[in-house]
Amino acid sequence: MSTALITGASSGIGAAYARRFAARGYDLVVVARATERLETLATELRETHRISVEVLPADLTNAVQLEAVATRLRSGSPIDVLVNNAGAALLGNFETADPASMERLLSLNVTAPTLLASAAIGGMVKRGSGAIINLGSVVSLMPGYFPGIYSATKSYILTFSQGLAAEVGPKGVYVQAVLPAATKTEIWERAGADLSQIPNVMEVDDLVDAALVGFDRREAVTIPPLSDASLWEAFEGARAVLPSGLGAKPAERYRAHGHA
Repeated sequence: MSTALITGASSGIGAAYARRFAARGYDLVVVARATERLETLATELRETHRISVEVLPADLTNAVQLEAVATRLRSGSPIDVLVNNAGAALLGNFETADPASMERLLSLNVTAPTLLASAAIGGMVKRGSGAIINLGSVVSLMPGYFPGIYSATKSYILTFSQGLAAEVGPKGVYVQAVLPAATKTEIWERAGADLSQIPNVMEVDDLVDAALVGFDRREAVTIPPLSDASLWEAFEGARAVLPSGLGAKPAERYRAHGHA
């Protein structure tokens, strides 16, 4: 029996992942701040799928509670799949952003998934198997359209996922970055946005089902709303050849006229 640990599991994308992995026969460890919601979800999944569900309430912006989740990943029954889903948005521009709010966002969107992956990866590499799913965002590809640091936190998730995949993929561990566009979750309301004013919002179940198709195909990066895969392939292809043009001296176009 395999086990998946899912953060932000009390609602939205995390709850959908919990239901899908439960339907696949996985035991679960569900993590979120909303204890009552987690318990309700756990009861539902135990009864429906006859699986084990461990409830682990935690605020991942709290260092002590984050470490409790990391400890669970390092010890106890092995975790075969880590879904780094918990995250938040922060509306508004950088100039007027509240520093404390930015610090909380960085804690949740960057520090928490990094340290949880760190806690999980040792056991996965030792067993030669396992998977880490990191929830990013398409805004990581278009920072000019989403002011503030939210897009930057999601850019980190994409780069982190790709770097980690290069390191541990050959050791049997699969890493997937999932890049949703706007999805119908509570993240918008919590950030103070009006979801009805946002176009082309995807349903949560559609997003997770598509992401799991990518998971089963072992895609490195899954972008569920992207119809033309060649666009991403061209983007990645350009990045792959870019280093071949890097030399040990400044490029000619950066040399001052009349100087070597």
